[in-house]
Formats: sequence, structure tokens, C-alpha cells
Amino acid sequence: MFHLSRLALITLLCHLAYSVAIFLTLRRQPNGVALSTISTTLDLIFATAVAFLTEGQTSPAYVFFVFAIIAAGVRPDQLSTIAVTVCSVVLYLMVILLSDRINDLYAMRAVYLAIMGYLIGFVGRQRAAFETSVRELETRAERHSIARSLHDGYVQALAGVNLRVQTCRELLERQRPNEALAQLTELQSGIAREYDEVRAYIRELAGVDVSSANAAAVTATAADPHFEVRMAFSGHSTTGEHLLQIMLEGLRNARRHGMPQCVTIHVHGLEDKLRLTIDDDGVGFPDSGNPPWAISSRVAELGGNLIVNHDGVTRLEIEMPNT
Repeated sequence: MFHLSRLALITLLCHLAYSVAIFLTLRRQPNGVALSTISTTLDLIFATAVAFLTEGQTSPAYVFFVFAIIAAGVRPDQLSTIAVTVCSVVLYLMVILLSDRINDLYAMRAVYLAIMGYLIGFVGRQRAAFETSVRELETRAERHSIARSLHDGYVQALAGVNLRVQTCRELLERQRPNEALAQLTELQSGIAREYDEVRAYIRELAGVDVSSANAAAVTATAADPHFEVRMAFSGHSTTGEHLLQIMLEGLRNARRHGMPQCVTIHVHGLEDKLRLTIDDDGVGFPDSGNPPWAISSRVAELGGNLIVNHDGVTRLEIEMPNT
């Protein structure tokens, strides 16, 4: 159907066999510097051979040159893209100049190759910069998540340990050693559980499988105010998880810092929004104090608003989308 010389057909079939071999090799060994160098060299050789057989005129040779430049452009090394572009332009010009029929129209294709090489190199550099920015953002998000987990869990547990130790000291000062011993026994058990949780968390960060039996959460014990909660909402599990963590952090903050007699939490679902209020009759936040970081960060992550009121009782008012 098409006019194709036997030598050109053999060259194209050899290129097809080479392409299949490279594909199968890359599936077994995805990262190979030597293989990349070999494939780039063979791409240029096959492109030059096809161009020579067709005297640089209308043929697949131009597409092969472009493919060689693109294959180099997707790599992080920009110098390789420049080198392949220069080699492609030089080889294409040599084929045209050595052919019997020199045509300015085909000679301009070498210029087009140079322009495409520049554009591909520029896009490759922007892609590398974008990937670097994405990795930095992912690192920041992971660090933020780790810091919040440490604050919500293990730092609060240490605060609870401090309160229990203070209680034991007071019991000893009041000559009540048996009660102090009971408190210390419970404290030892709690510290052991926290140790297991910290070890499991570290193993999780390291990518080691952690048994779910070691992931039980432990709430530190302190002064025990009256607690009341009213909830009526429905939504996605991720929103519910954040909501429960906010409630837990609000209860812990009120119990350990506000010294209240009563803590009340209300959760209402309003169409596509959720409203959460945490009230306590404790000492409240200082006027210049910032809202709790762990709570405000979760609210901001969910796209909500946090308001702190001090009118008679300490109140945290949170509104967030129910998504």
C-alpha cells in the first residue's frame, strides 16, 4: 500500500524490537542510569538512520528526534535535554546537507527541533520545580499532623502524669501512704500504656506494621468536673473524627486549665453546617490569650470559624461545613 524500501522497513522493525526490549527492561528495572544513556543514544541513532534513508524529507525521522528530546526532558537533569537537542539538530542538519536534494523547507525542521527542545526543557524544569514544591508542602503537612498528634495525645498524657504526681505528693504530706501507693500503681500502669502508644506511633512513622492492639487511646485523669454532651448530627466519618477530637481537646483543656465545675458540649447539624459549642464555668482564657492551637488548626483545616467568648462562662463557638 505504501512505497517503503526494504532497508527502511528493516530499520523500523529493528526500532520496534528495540522499543519492546526497552519497555520490558524498564518494567523489571525502573531506575537505571546506564539504561537511560543507552536508550537515548539508540533513539538518536535510529532517528538519524531513518532520516538518512529518507534524505531528511517527510518521514518518521522527525518524530523520532522529537521523542528522543521528550525522553530526555522528563528526567530531572536539564543538561541532558540540552545535549540531546543539540545532537538532534546537528544530526538532522548533517543528513540534509549530505543528501542529494537539499530543500530549505526541510532544513527549517532543524530549527523547529531546537525550538521544541527549548520548550521541552523549560517545561521539564518547571515540572521539577513543581514537584519540589509539592514535596515541601507534603513535608509541612506531615510535620503539622505529627505535631498535632503529639499535642493531642502524648503531651496531654504528660500533663496528666504531672497532675497525678502532684496528687501523690499531697497524699504523702497528709500521711495517707496507702492512697498514694494506689495512685502510683495506677500511674505506673498508665505510663506503661503511654509507652506502648509512643512506641507504636514511632513504628508507624518508620513504616513498620503496628498491631491494632497497641493503639488504644488513654485519657489522663485530673480534676473531674461534671460533663454533659448533647449531639445530633450526621456527616462523613472524617468530619466526625475531627469533631470528636475537638470535643476531646476542649474537655481536656477545660478540665486541666479552667478548673470548672461543669463542662457542657452541644453539637447541632444545621443543613449543610455543623455548630459546636463548648461551655465551662471555669477561670477561662486570658484576654490576650490565643484559642487552643490543636482546636483552631482542625477548625481551619475543615474551613470553619472559631470564636471564644468570656461572658459569664467560657464558650468556644465553632461553625464548620458539614462535608
